[in-house]
Amino acid sequence: MQFTGINALMQEASSAPAYGEIHAQISQVQTKTTKTNKPYLEITLADAEASFTLKIWDNAPWYAACAALKPLDAVSARALWTKGAYGMEAADLDIRPLTPEEEQNLFTGSPELKELQETCYQGILALAESMQDPRLRLLCLTFIRQFEKPLRRAAAARGYHHARRGGLVEHIYGMMHCADSIAGAYPDLNRDLLLSGCLFHDCGKLWENNYGEHDFVMPYNELGELLGHITIGIELINTIYRQLVQQNETEWNTLVPGNDQVRLHLLHLIAAHHGELAFGSPVPPKTPEAIALHYIDNLDAKLEMFRNAYATSEQLAPRIQQKKAPLPGNVVHPLPKIGSTEK
Repeated sequence: MQFTGINALMQEASSAPAYGEIHAQISQVQTKTTKTNKPYLEITLADAEASFTLKIWDNAPWYAACAALKPLDAVSARALWTKGAYGMEAADLDIRPLTPEEEQNLFTGSPELKELQETCYQGILALAESMQDPRLRLLCLTFIRQFEKPLRRAAAARGYHHARRGGLVEHIYGMMHCADSIAGAYPDLNRDLLLSGCLFHDCGKLWENNYGEHDFVMPYNELGELLGHITIGIELINTIYRQLVQQNETEWNTLVPGNDQVRLHLLHLIAAHHGELAFGSPVPPKTPEAIALHYIDNLDAKLEMFRNAYATSEQLAPRIQQKKAPLPGNVVHPLPKIGSTEK
């Protein structure tokens, strides 16, 4: 059989050996040595949703073929897969290059993931277009259209949550959808400002946590290392907003609150969204919208961590799975809704 992706493979192999094929990109190849000085390989395979590292011992018939692999190679890997003491293990491994058509399909992701991320992107656009403040509305739409390609590729993090190609779009939409509901429940909140903060809180990750057009390897870069996504985001939004104010000066100068006040409050949301100085925010949240944004960000991230743990961690007992960092303990399956087929 051909698995729909690495996540599906890992779920199947976690309970019993599974024979089949995955399509993936080689993100890393390392030669290491055992305690007895025998060489072995560690190969990391990645797709649009997940990755895993495979150990290849020097006595395996497929060792030479694996040693010839290079990062960014797109391959088919067919094997009898199991999950053992060293993580994912492969027997009777057969690796070949992907055809051009197979490689193209690899980078678009599974049909389900592609549909999900398209829905999220269109949802972001719709919520941006629904804003009443013309300044924040134009700022959001300008950013989305100008940076559409890197926005659709970026991850929300390097680990823990939405740490995949396109994950930032999923995270932003989840937050904006939540913020829209919260603004309805708490009408004193500035809905347009809160939605804008959701869109822009991680916009610096277009440079800190992005992928190339044709790979699943997230490189490090000097800009991301020296400034970080909060600083990058503040500089970016400052620049775009000031340009838009100049272009719309006659119309916008009569609006209340003033242009500079709107800009300042939006920048505060970006600066304070981590919640505490110890977690990387240069200032703590000091407005209702800033504290709401912080908790919305944390909520969306934590719920994604639960989804990931249910999909990938080992089962300890019926409805209980092993702890997966940074969650504080083992995860228990949620109470099914009435009428659900779940048990």
